[in-house]
Amino acid sequence: MIASSSSRVWIAGVGMTTFGVHHELTNHDLARWAVRSALSDAGAELTSIDAAFFGTASHGFLERQVMVSGQIALRTMGFHSIPVYNVENACATGATALNLAVTQVRSGAADIALAVGAEKMHVGDPRRTMELFDTAYDVSDPAALLRTLKELGGEVDDEDVGRRSIFMDIYAALARNHMRLYGTTQAQLAAVAAKNHAHAADNARAHYRKSMTIADVLRARKLAHPLTVPMCAPVTDGAAAVVVCNDDGLRRLGAERPVQVLATVLGTGSDHDLTSFDAHITLRVAANAYERAGIGPDDVDVAEVHDATAFGELLQTELLGLVPRGEGGLAAWRGETTLGGRIPVNPSGGLESKGHPLAATGLGQVFELTEQLRGTAGSRQVPGARIALAENGGGFHLGEEAVASVIILGSR
Repeated sequence: MIASSSSRVWIAGVGMTTFGVHHELTNHDLARWAVRSALSDAGAELTSIDAAFFGTASHGFLERQVMVSGQIALRTMGFHSIPVYNVENACATGATALNLAVTQVRSGAADIALAVGAEKMHVGDPRRTMELFDTAYDVSDPAALLRTLKELGGEVDDEDVGRRSIFMDIYAALARNHMRLYGTTQAQLAAVAAKNHAHAADNARAHYRKSMTIADVLRARKLAHPLTVPMCAPVTDGAAAVVVCNDDGLRRLGAERPVQVLATVLGTGSDHDLTSFDAHITLRVAANAYERAGIGPDDVDVAEVHDATAFGELLQTELLGLVPRGEGGLAAWRGETTLGGRIPVNPSGGLESKGHPLAATGLGQVFELTEQLRGTAGSRQVPGARIALAENGGGFHLGEEAVASVIILGSR
């Protein structure tokens, strides 16, 4: 089901900084870098934009810009008089900004809208940065989180193996539960990580660009069993931006390589058995997105999924229907999700290697998939890609992500 011309929404331009450590740049510097790149890609001027949605999850906590971050970042680069909306939805902040921009355009309230996600995580205080992640679950009842992790992953008698965010313990507990249910192995998790590190080696915007073997991943420093450091996303600075428009806006811009937004769906969790993945948030959000786009999982040519850890990718490929339930690890081990495989996943290198600047992550996925659908991804190109999917999650609540996003894009 392709949208009628009156409700079609297009990605006219994308922009993205390099992801990594940018000591000399602020959150707003990074945002402006990405926005200028997206405007240039769309053939747009500052005055072309009717509305902007500015996402950041850490700026208030780490740099004390708690309010009006978007207005300050955008007005200082020349935007004025347009509505600017500030967005926060944990690691799904950028995807949420895009969802809102698409909704604004589809409603007719704007012809052209801008979605931005920017994060400055390296602020000279690593302990403070780690504390940020303790704000992405129910802080009124921290004991409930510990009970949930014990129910999911059992007791683990591990010595302290180094500084890490609480989300590495969350993913580790989920992984141990999956191992118990389906027989997933640590080596299969390492296959996911090795694949993504190999993909990122050819991505000039990636945080890490060093290939690793499965053996390299397995013998690396332990983080939280069964995870090792290369299986986990690094702390990253970066920004990404996307210009979206309707048919009228597309004619105004004259963008040469638009990509169609077939679906963008957000969801939250529901009551379910914590130790079962049968009612997971992604299942429901993905089903809605597939229905809106008029496609099924077998139609997807390439995907970017939320691999804050290797287990995150393994699980999401199953929940999205890209591989059979319980076989995410086997699929990676067999090379099915590698470039050249049956369904390439995270050709950018994913969060594990490209990096994870929280609010920029979802839009960074869209940047990669737009390049894939345009056929401009270079050595990472999936031949003939026509349908692309991005899955992005944020926060943690009652055994699953607090918010999930699925975006489906199609070539023109």
